[in-house]
Amino acid sequence: MSLDNINYDKPEVRANEPRLWYAMRATYNRALPVKDDMEAHGLTCFVPMRVVKRERGNVVERRLEPSVHNLLFVHCTEREMKWYKSGTSMPVRYIINRATRRPLVVPEVQMNSFMAIASATVEDVVYLTPKPGDFAHGERVRIIGGTFKGAEGVFVRVKGDRRVVVHIEGVIAVATAFVHPSMLEKITEQ
Repeated sequence: MSLDNINYDKPEVRANEPRLWYAMRATYNRALPVKDDMEAHGLTCFVPMRVVKRERGNVVERRLEPSVHNLLFVHCTEREMKWYKSGTSMPVRYIINRATRRPLVVPEVQMNSFMAIASATVEDVVYLTPKPGDFAHGERVRIIGGTFKGAEGVFVRVKGDRRVVVHIEGVIAVATAFVHPSMLEKITEQ
C-alpha cells in the first residue's frame, strides 16, 4: 500500500521550515522499495550502496546493493515526514537518538560527507559499526582532491590503511579507501 490511499495532499513547505536528514530503518530488508515509494511522493532519500562481485560460472558480475540492509536517510521537513508515515503501510521507522529520545537528525555537512564517501563505487570503502569514542583520537580533516573531494571526517588507521571516517553517531560509520596525506587539509576548530 502506498500514499495513493491518502485522502489529503502533501503539506506545502513553509519558508522558515527546515529540511532535515532523518535516519530511518525500513524493516524486512525493504530499504529500496521504501526509497522508491518515498521518492514517488516527492521526498528525497539516500540509501548507502556498495559494489558486490558475484561469480556465476566463468562470468564475474558486478552489481550495486544496499551496504547496510534496512538503513536509509530521508531529507524532508518534520511535517512531510509525519504526513508520509501517517499515510503509508511501508515498513519504515525512525532511528531514535538515545540522549534526546527524539528521531535522529544528521547535520547537513555530516550527511554531505557521508554521501560523498558512500556514493563512490570504489570497492575499498568500508562500513563500520563503531563504539562510542572510537574516532575521538583522530585528526579532523577535509579531503581536497580525488574521488572523495570535499568530504570531512576523522583521519585514522582502519584495516591497516590511513582513511577518512565519517561517523554518524549511533548509526554507522563509513571509511574511505586509502587517502594519501597530501590530499588532506586539517580542519582547525573555530
